[in-house]
Amino acid sequence: DSSGNGFSFKGIKDYLECYRNGKLTPSQVAKNIIAVLEDCDKSTPPLRAIVQWDQEQIMLMAEASTARYRNKSTLSHLDGIPVCLKEEFKVVPYHHRVGTVYLGTEPETEDATVAKKLREAGAIIIGVSNMHELGTGTTGCNPNKYHKIPRNPYKPNHFTGGSSSGSAAAVAAGLCPVAIGTDGGGSVRIPSSFCGVVGLKGTFGRISCHGSLPLSYSTVSVGPICTSVADVAIVYSILAEPDPLYPYGLKQPKATLSDMCAPDLKGLKLGVDWTFFKACDAEVLSVCEKALKHLQSLGASVVEICLPEMEEARVAHVICILSEMRDFLQPDFNKHFQEMNLDTRANLTLACQFTALDYITANRQRTRSMRFLREIFSTVNCILTPAVPSTAPRIYESDLLTGSSDMSFTVRSMRFMQLGNFTGIPGLVVPVGYSTAGLPINLQVMAKWWDEAVLLRIGLKLEQFRSQTKKPSIYYDILA
Repeated sequence: DSSGNGFSFKGIKDYLECYRNGKLTPSQVAKNIIAVLEDCDKSTPPLRAIVQWDQEQIMLMAEASTARYRNKSTLSHLDGIPVCLKEEFKVVPYHHRVGTVYLGTEPETEDATVAKKLREAGAIIIGVSNMHELGTGTTGCNPNKYHKIPRNPYKPNHFTGGSSSGSAAAVAAGLCPVAIGTDGGGSVRIPSSFCGVVGLKGTFGRISCHGSLPLSYSTVSVGPICTSVADVAIVYSILAEPDPLYPYGLKQPKATLSDMCAPDLKGLKLGVDWTFFKACDAEVLSVCEKALKHLQSLGASVVEICLPEMEEARVAHVICILSEMRDFLQPDFNKHFQEMNLDTRANLTLACQFTALDYITANRQRTRSMRFLREIFSTVNCILTPAVPSTAPRIYESDLLTGSSDMSFTVRSMRFMQLGNFTGIPGLVVPVGYSTAGLPINLQVMAKWWDEAVLLRIGLKLEQFRSQTKKPSIYYDILA
């Protein structure tokens, strides 16, 4: 329960209350969503959060949920809750385009595991969301004919962040309280941060990737994007379990939410590498430092740590993710090069420069980095950093036509993200404030492998730090 003053996002609890007290049915909510989906792409500029949706599909799921509420036979806390999935996932009956113009020529006939689980939980899948082409960038800029550039609900002339761009925009704009993204270099956490919502990258293997395009098999994790930490916890608890079709997560310990609602943070040690923490814009630093003090006021202690070989880890992550993408996309690169966006071509061309030796050396670095983290987590419960060093960048006219390729921005925006992807530890980003221009700023908490519960516990307390939630300039209240 998170009651605040002024504006607050409508979350899972608000939907469930409406359904349980009979104020609205899932069918009525679905009709509202369909009206909003028609409206938000006619607006100037169009929001472009959801890129494929089907009125009939939405109504079918909503009517089934309405019947379950009537018969008091609901399936889970997600029954009747609108959700969207990044276009990287297979979702029946949509095209699995993964942000391109050339993939997914036929509608899908089989769901990804997460889509299947959401259906089994009774959720209403409202469509698939926009993404940076093939997940190769952190702005969300995708000028091709099927996608266009999704807009940041806080400032429509700014980017959403990527690559799960439409997922974060859909949640921040109120289209649905839950979206699913993938994160290989910050792709859940960067857009969540730029759009002022909560994003979780689970431990590598925690949530099944089966049925998503296997762009990078050693760095990508799946995670929910929601309006609150409590909602992230609900979705996480439904999706996090072994999947026989996804071998990487078979040996995981059971997911728990233990101590998540503890009244304070007494006894928790928060690790901060100050040199690393301060490598961000002054405005971001100021807000994040205050949020850290808030956690201390609740009984947590800040322990100064040293994250060794961060530059080596950064380069090694780039070599791993790009080499794996290049390997998987080799046929596309040869056959569809001309149909790709400019920055996709640039990234994949850069990937051609890496050798097998580079890849092996990078993976040796991964082993080292994981060993350093194991030592660090024997002394602290988590590591804190700003989420992204800056706020969401501006969209320029030329970006709408030709796209945008800014390698220095890509590198900088991933600064605090890569450690989690490279070593597989989980990370949670929570909104803690705004810049003077009104753009969101998030803080990131990372924990040891499989310890998402401590992230959620700290995240709940971080949410209380924000004295007010600013209403996005594009926001639809589906329950109104």
